[in-house]
Amino acid sequence: MPNIYKLPQEVSQLEKFEQIVSGKNIQIERIVSTGETTPSGQWYDQELDEWVILLQGEAELSYTDYTRIKIKAGDYLLIPAHTKHRVEYTSIEPACIWLAVHGQLSA
Repeated sequence: MPNIYKLPQEVSQLEKFEQIVSGKNIQIERIVSTGETTPSGQWYDQELDEWVILLQGEAELSYTDYTRIKIKAGDYLLIPAHTKHRVEYTSIEPACIWLAVHGQLSA
């Protein structure tokens, strides 16, 4: 049985996206980050809403209105579709383990 916290022996410096399950209007994935950030000048602008929970580690997101959000293990948030955002920081030790749900969601 898979375990959300089980990481490979060597965690690389490349962010890893693993699809857990998907359906007609939903996708659930695990993201493992180890210090990665969004490249300078780039923004995520997603077609679907994203609900994300940080299961392990610490991270920081920013938005085009200059709002910054620090996230720690257990924190979650909903990012509506087309809300431009960036990842400014992800912890290396421990690695960040995110659970992300993409779809047409409402709070």
